[in-house]
Amino acid sequence: KSFAKWYRSLWTPEMAEPPYKHLTQIGDPVLRKVADPVPVDHVKSPEVKLFIDQMIDVLHKYELVGIAAPQVGISLRIMAMEFDEKLKEKFSPAVYESRQMETLPLTVFINPVLKVLNYDKNKFVEGCGSVRGYSAEVERYQEVLLTGFSRDGEEQSLKLKGWNARIAQHEMDHLNGKIYTDIMDRSTFTCTVWEAVNAREGRIEIRFCPK
Repeated sequence: KSFAKWYRSLWTPEMAEPPYKHLTQIGDPVLRKVADPVPVDHVKSPEVKLFIDQMIDVLHKYELVGIAAPQVGISLRIMAMEFDEKLKEKFSPAVYESRQMETLPLTVFINPVLKVLNYDKNKFVEGCGSVRGYSAEVERYQEVLLTGFSRDGEEQSLKLKGWNARIAQHEMDHLNGKIYTDIMDRSTFTCTVWEAVNAREGRIEIRFCPK
């Protein structure tokens, strides 16, 4: 039996077990579940800390600005956000200003609760690591307040506005089983490499992991 199992593995790779080192993709049932809260007596546990480290590794590997636990296959209410200073180089000064972007140090929330502080909405193009290769315009609230537990299990709160408020709302959606495609302006849904598809006569691929 062990030989047969090995032989089958040559062409049928075994499924990885979560937490994954990759991002789950739209269609995966874990992205449609309302994530479970982390029990309060587990918030400071070594297991939760190790899991958060894994999330952060994936966040950095994919060069994301936010990640939620379901995106690595675990249905728990944990999210991480980071808008690094180096990302400023990817946007023109006009875009950076119009989208109200600003740096955000690595911030982890366990069992986050989001409260809207400013109900004015902004509409900008948004993408998602779990909808690889596509983007669309999405409306988000201007300013929010996050409360919950920090990476170290301490209570914390954080006010966010503009682009960072958008990141927080996007990740909270993941924890509630929602994806930006649920609320996007459908007419703006775009393959981000459509020009390359035409230029290369279709000979292009969308990678689901970093090079």
